[in-house]
Amino acid sequence: MNHRQDLDWMQYCLELAAKAKGQTAPNPLVGSVIVKQGNRLGAGFHPKAGQPHAEALAIAEARAKYGKAAIEGATLYVNLEPCNHHGRTPPCTEAIIKAGIKRVVVGMIDPDLRVSGTGCDRLRQAGIEVITGIAEAACQRLNEGFVHRVRHQTPLGIFKYAMTLDGKIATAAGHSFWITGEAARREVHLLRASCDAVITGGNTVRLDNPLLTTHNLTTHNPLRVVLSRSLDLPRDAKLWQVGNSDRGDNKGQNHPTLVITQPHANPELQSYLCDRGVEILTLPELTIQAVIQELGSRGMNQVLWECGGNLAAEAIAAGAVQKVYAFIAPKLIGDFAAPSPIADLGLRQMSQALDLRQTELRQIDRDWLITGYLNNQS
Repeated sequence: MNHRQDLDWMQYCLELAAKAKGQTAPNPLVGSVIVKQGNRLGAGFHPKAGQPHAEALAIAEARAKYGKAAIEGATLYVNLEPCNHHGRTPPCTEAIIKAGIKRVVVGMIDPDLRVSGTGCDRLRQAGIEVITGIAEAACQRLNEGFVHRVRHQTPLGIFKYAMTLDGKIATAAGHSFWITGEAARREVHLLRASCDAVITGGNTVRLDNPLLTTHNLTTHNPLRVVLSRSLDLPRDAKLWQVGNSDRGDNKGQNHPTLVITQPHANPELQSYLCDRGVEILTLPELTIQAVIQELGSRGMNQVLWECGGNLAAEAIAAGAVQKVYAFIAPKLIGDFAAPSPIADLGLRQMSQALDLRQTELRQIDRDWLITGYLNNQS
């Protein structure tokens, strides 16, 4: 096959993989397709940890539709290097070899040291032609959360906020509904669906009483994480609605909530929340670093920070934010007392400003979205 065809089939793998956004942690997003003489024989994507990998599903579909003989000599495309170790599932390399695949096209090498080149090596040792680096930048971007967690043992942090054109996230009186329009808010719900957790602080719970779900746009809802040292929080917060029986937006779905606090903080509320099914985690000292290490140990690849300016500044200063989603509405509020997205970072010279790289600008109805990566992050 030519390079153009390889790119097209790899793009198809990426589209398949993206169907499981937010649902595969601690595993990556992987899609695979088997092609012979330009025809698709089978395809699949990894749905969640513990379930079959994309390559195995593609082989199974091709075998069920066309028989084992039809797969022999075919090309298998996959956006991430096939695994070569026993985990919850057998090695994909062995399944590929047994299927008689003669050519494997890989988007990117797996950063996991249990694989990291050994999958490709094993296939080559079996006489299979292996091509790597096809649409590599797109493959890296799709799994940037997984790559970050593997390298740093903490999840990729995304800071999302919505502000007016003059940089305000609410009026001086604290009113913030709604800064952006419906289309931009829908984009936020989809962003949540791609994350393993959404993190907020006590002030946001008290002032905005958010739900922080995907609003039924997808079946997946991220773990909602509330950080509060004092646990001075209202009992009627929407975030305490976690079970299938709750009415309203839940519509029969589970919306889990984790509250991270410090020992002896408001024991009465802790007891109340436990009875509601809210998970409570107490840390000797509630720091951002301790939080992201905890979420990393839970296998979370990507988390979303939806919080006020104080917590945002704390998260950025602690190196917990790698990516920014800034939604900007063409509105003006004015008033020096109106809050901004980020509180004091201790920067006094413009030369100290944190630069964003790989920035992109997109219009969403009347609003605008700027995304980028913090320049001081890897």
